[in-house]
Amino acid sequence: MLGQIETGKSSPTVAILWKIATALDVSCGSLIAEPHETALQVLTHAKAKVLSASEGRFQTRALFPYESERKVEFYELRIAPHHTERAEAHRPGTVENLVVSRGTVEIVAGRHAPQILGEGDAILFEADVAHSYRNMTGSEAVLFLVTTYVDEISG
Repeated sequence: MLGQIETGKSSPTVAILWKIATALDVSCGSLIAEPHETALQVLTHAKAKVLSASEGRFQTRALFPYESERKVEFYELRIAPHHTERAEAHRPGTVENLVVSRGTVEIVAGRHAPQILGEGDAILFEADVAHSYRNMTGSEAVLFLVTTYVDEISG
């Protein structure tokens, strides 16, 4: 699988990318980083790297420039109608902070009771447990995610 990804014969899903990053102890962003970053960088929507999972029903777009020693990552998440995306536990100490921009979603983190969030609602949870995001509506949900790591992640 890694060989196919390296040669461009296969594109990794979000889940595979997270597994590779975790195994290498690096951020997901560092795996798709562009070389030669500058002090000012515009991240245009047209040139964004969008990663898809679950046959396109879950999409994530990085909203930060990829660089080394990053403790915080910022993403836009798009979830198809009525889709549930499950995420494996991240490294110990990892925290996710989500805000719902459009739609209604259910967030389940570990053994905590499911939390229903509407537009403008936010949640903060320890993401070092299995967790899931479920779009409860018949239209696409849009969320913004800030992931914070206890230790800096090599880029």
